[in-house]
Amino acid sequence: MASAAEQLAANLNMGVFSKATELKQRIWFTLGALIVYRLGTYIPVPGVDASVMGEMLSQHGGGILGMFDMFTGGALRRMTVFALNIMPYISASIIIQLMSAAIPTLETLKKEGEQGRKKLNQYTRYLTVLIAMFQSYGIAVGLESMHGSFGAAVIDPGWFFRFSCMITLVGGTMFLMWVGEQITARGIGNGTSLIIMAGIVANLPTAFASMLEMGRTGALSPFFILLFLVIAVATIAIIVFVERAQRRIAVQYPKRQVGNRMFGGDSTHIPLKINTSGVIPPIFASSILLIPATIAGFATNGPPWLQMIAAQLGQGQPLYLGLYAFMIIFFSYFYTAVVFNPEETADNLKKYGGFIPGIRPGSATADYFDRILTRLTTVGGIYLVAICLLPQILITDYGLPFYFGGTSILIVVSVTMDTVTQIQSHLLAHQYEGLIRKTRAKGRR
Repeated sequence: MASAAEQLAANLNMGVFSKATELKQRIWFTLGALIVYRLGTYIPVPGVDASVMGEMLSQHGGGILGMFDMFTGGALRRMTVFALNIMPYISASIIIQLMSAAIPTLETLKKEGEQGRKKLNQYTRYLTVLIAMFQSYGIAVGLESMHGSFGAAVIDPGWFFRFSCMITLVGGTMFLMWVGEQITARGIGNGTSLIIMAGIVANLPTAFASMLEMGRTGALSPFFILLFLVIAVATIAIIVFVERAQRRIAVQYPKRQVGNRMFGGDSTHIPLKINTSGVIPPIFASSILLIPATIAGFATNGPPWLQMIAAQLGQGQPLYLGLYAFMIIFFSYFYTAVVFNPEETADNLKKYGGFIPGIRPGSATADYFDRILTRLTTVGGIYLVAICLLPQILITDYGLPFYFGGTSILIVVSVTMDTVTQIQSHLLAHQYEGLIRKTRAKGRR
């Protein structure tokens, strides 16, 4: 009997160990995929002098192109195979989600479960190819018209270069899309968000070194550098506080008698985050702005109206700030409506006998949820706009040598928090399974 119990305990320990091994494998897979991504940001596009691109971005890359280069981890500045990064895929996802709310056929697919989601994902991939082809052609044409102090950006311009550039950039985007899906399925965290975060984090050491160098040469005062660090820490603290903040709605379940036993009578709550949409609105807004900005920003010899748009999309310009703020607020409301349905939540509460004290079940509960969500989304949208736009002053007025903004900090902090939460969930699940198995083992003894 003792030997059998020891063997059973050993089997249980091996089960928990295998679960922990699975978590380690997921973490190592995620790190390996991100390393592959970073290596790809140094593989150049054939026929392009990357020094001309770097010079152009150093002179005129403070606006939306600077943000694009930040998201790509410097791949755009070096003009590598991942210069488009995963932004076309994000743009395609936005368009498909918007169309799902307007086209009944896509809305039906969205409600069909796993099969419907697979079809929508396939449509998203097709649209990603089209957007990446459009953007890569704009980049190829813009590169042919660029000249720097080192000469022309393209060694041998022509249709062959345009075709090869498009194939290279589109292939890089599709490979990153596949890597992101693999991270989500076989790794830890959301693959798309982790790829964007990796690009931002990769630029931070160089950016801080440039800032310290400007402090050493006297271009920036030590007081300003200290103030900058204080603002960065305060921004991180505010982001963590708001992302963790919740509005808890009390829910009461009535008592009911089944036979001789009494069930129910419990009280619980539904947590609603202040920023329900998370980091999605800034990423969506940035990816949408990148489509026209990619073309306008490279049109150095284009028509006057296109050059005017490129100038207005520069750092701190009213058009850029206005469009960015509007899209952040719009996507805050849109994504909140996608992830939380007041009518469905109210119906589920009514189905299981739950109710909010003082609110009648059914449509009145749905209206109550809608009012609460509207107020929370308004506060969350204003918070996102403030975080993403106010730090623009540091670049526009004080001339920091890199693109620093609340958008980058928001993405890094939010993605890190989500990834750590998923790791903790895996660990808790492993501990819970081990506890259940040990309890069963004691019962069998």
